[in-house]
Amino acid sequence: MSTFTIKSIEVCEKETEETVRFADEGFSQEPISYLKSNIAEFLFVESPEFDEIKVDSLALEVDDIFETYMALFGLQGKKKEGEIIRTFIEEKLQHNLHGFSISFSDNEGFWELNIPFDSLKGFDETMSIKDALQLLYEVLGDLHKMRASN
Repeated sequence: MSTFTIKSIEVCEKETEETVRFADEGFSQEPISYLKSNIAEFLFVESPEFDEIKVDSLALEVDDIFETYMALFGLQGKKKEGEIIRTFIEEKLQHNLHGFSISFSDNEGFWELNIPFDSLKGFDETMSIKDALQLLYEVLGDLHKMRASN
């Protein structure tokens, strides 16, 4: 899979969900551990490539209690795909599911997922934010391909 482009990164406050600032291009080169050092913040990321694989409203944060790196997002799809999505994600997380959740929103017609992405093979706290996003994109792109073939 090719690299992807980051359209924007908003640094937001967890408590209020207000945007603290819009990050510049250089910010994506910060280590992903930025989130652990700034645990009261989350990142809201927009990317055309995430849009192409039906990923919506991607946010990255570190869970306040368990200190796991979490990706929270919507995934456009059908209710009947639940088992396929769950099984795929569980395998990619190497069955380390602390914080993992999946639920279908009938109103919106999409899956809401919380994934502890520090369990993904290849994740490293010293990797850049952009590289962590690339890793997520590759995994979710594989999920998209698998769903398309079913």
